[in-house]
Amino acid sequence: MPRGAVGPTYGVADPDTVAAQYATPDRLRRRMSIWRPGPDGRTPRDVARDLVVGLAPRSVLEVGCGTGELAEEIAAALPACAYLATDASESMVAATAARGLHAEVATIGSLPYPDASFDVVVAAWMLYHVPDLDAALAEVRRVLRPGGSFVAVTNGDRHLARLLEDAGGDILVTQFSSENGEEALRRYFARVAATHIATTAYFTDHTDAVAYLETVDESLAHGLAWFDGPRVEAGYTTVFHAR
Repeated sequence: MPRGAVGPTYGVADPDTVAAQYATPDRLRRRMSIWRPGPDGRTPRDVARDLVVGLAPRSVLEVGCGTGELAEEIAAALPACAYLATDASESMVAATAARGLHAEVATIGSLPYPDASFDVVVAAWMLYHVPDLDAALAEVRRVLRPGGSFVAVTNGDRHLARLLEDAGGDILVTQFSSENGEEALRRYFARVAATHIATTAYFTDHTDAVAYLETVDESLAHGLAWFDGPRVEAGYTTVFHAR
């Protein structure tokens, strides 16, 4: 598969497919549950949180907030910061609001906020889903104040590669990954730094791995050969800081 191409159904940045994937928080919560820190003890969420907190922003916009874990951690560490969490999914917004956070429905391709509104914009594990990446990045740049920062989290091409291949799938090469994310960001930002984090996925048994794959693509779940006992897989994630 050529670099930058999108893989099978589990990698399609199709609005209907994405809407179905995130219609409820269940699939996302299941996918999140398998992850453990990497060899250095850090998780990508730790790195992204500490980066944003270290910037000491007065205002933060998070796009694609999911169920709100990252938003909750950053908001708790920055009590004086005006933190606004947004997502295209009403159920994700409800899950985030249930944590006591300010959350609204909004899409990154057409943000309903004035120019130069935020010190920091956060997009964690969502830019590979957007139908028009350039429109999304242009909107992020528009709502950032001069000197502001964009923090984006994404996965690499080899993220869970062995598991996907063993299930009969392809590696998941997306439009915004560890490998091509910097190139995309440099079209809109003068400075881009990347922190790469190795992570670990832990499955208690074959049933656990199948349950995970069902949240990605049911055809993959059916293709995974039987294995005994637990299984550990390597993940690869990058936190980008664009200014």
